[in-house]
Amino acid sequence: MTRDLVERARRGDHDAFAELAGAAISRLDATAWLMLRDADRATDAVQNALVRAWRDLPTLRDPDRFDAWLHRLLVNACIDEIRRVRRRHLDVDITDLSTPPSIADAASAIADRDQLERGFSRLEPEERAVIVLHHYLDLPLPEVAATLGIPLGTTKSRLYRGLKEMRAALDADARPGPDIREGRPA
Repeated sequence: MTRDLVERARRGDHDAFAELAGAAISRLDATAWLMLRDADRATDAVQNALVRAWRDLPTLRDPDRFDAWLHRLLVNACIDEIRRVRRRHLDVDITDLSTPPSIADAASAIADRDQLERGFSRLEPEERAVIVLHHYLDLPLPEVAATLGIPLGTTKSRLYRGLKEMRAALDADARPGPDIREGRPA
């Protein structure tokens, strides 16, 4: 059924493409949000990926790989969005997380989530893409490599490097900062 829809869409059938896009939209939205962590930017990335998909659909060689191809377009759109925002966005962190919340409750969960967000935002877009596809979408590494169009070894090294960067960011946030009053560590 999907192959038939892809073939019809390749020949310019708008309804077939709309059906394909409709079937994939929730997965695309989830993937984009996981990569970008911003609903508006995620929506923009999904729209850009779908526009590219419609424009480039005639060049798709294997209709059976439509979903992987569409995810690759989305990941590339997300990476473009991250790069575009990084050029114009200066993020200044003014919160002090050197002392953990005293009560393990919703506030603690929010602090943990915010700390993870900061660590995630420090990753390169390519590392972020591998982590999202592998850990959030549960794709096996060979499928992540195929989706991104990169060798398996590159996928593994980006995953390793990304997780290492996340750990380093979390460790750095956990270390107490210098005591400003006395100019030495607390």
